[in-house]
Amino acid sequence: MNDQEMVECSEPARQVERLRAIMHRLRAPGGCPWDAEQTHQSLLPHLIEEAYETVDTIQRGDLEHMREELGDLLLQVVFHSEIAEESGQFTFDDVAQEISEKLIRRHPHVYASSDAQDADAVLTQWDEIKRQEKGIEEKSYLAGVGDGLPAILKALKLQKKAAKVGFDWPDLKSTMDKVHEEVAELEELLDQEENTRNLKDIEAELGDVFFSLINVARKLKINPELALDCTNRKFLQRFEKVETGLRARGETLEGASLEQMDAEWNKAK
Repeated sequence: MNDQEMVECSEPARQVERLRAIMHRLRAPGGCPWDAEQTHQSLLPHLIEEAYETVDTIQRGDLEHMREELGDLLLQVVFHSEIAEESGQFTFDDVAQEISEKLIRRHPHVYASSDAQDADAVLTQWDEIKRQEKGIEEKSYLAGVGDGLPAILKALKLQKKAAKVGFDWPDLKSTMDKVHEEVAELEELLDQEENTRNLKDIEAELGDVFFSLINVARKLKINPELALDCTNRKFLQRFEKVETGLRARGETLEGASLEQMDAEWNKAK
């Protein structure tokens, strides 16, 4: 089957090949100028954006758009693989083979003789195999954990990993006590005269407050990134109602007082 036939292919079993053929054509001479000039670096914002848009559809339970966003995310994998193949580094097949072999290696309870009986045992085994693979037995236990992730998700991963070896608060109450302790330390800094405040110290204490709150979320098995995203959505919806309410009264955001906006906010709640 030639490239043109593959582009027009409708066989369900060959759609990944079709996608790769389309990407190859777009990057080839006479293809798309925009696609042809992209690099691994220039595509980074798109990779991050597509990942978050996929998360958004999952959160909203929007299966139709979830399928679309998963396709956009898959395109990023194919795009990066095509760029790498052009310079002889690796191919999409190499990517698929590597993840397949990794899954087999890290699931010896399925593909070999390991006897991990529950989810916790599986995760412990996964971490042990991962450390052996990466040759980091002699490095810090937390070396490389969460690298490249946003700060909230990295904090969550660090806490989870530390907790696996017992470095953790014993219960939710002690975790909340730590939140109150960190907030009190932040308040102590903020109580200082404004011209004597050390912003670096305040930044550090604010970070401690965030970190301790993420610990609470972890204890409750709540993803803090998703929890914050939910609050962002709620804020957006209520603020839109504030705008609507003000317009109904002949007011604008720019011209309204804080009291007027607060009244509309309370209505929105």
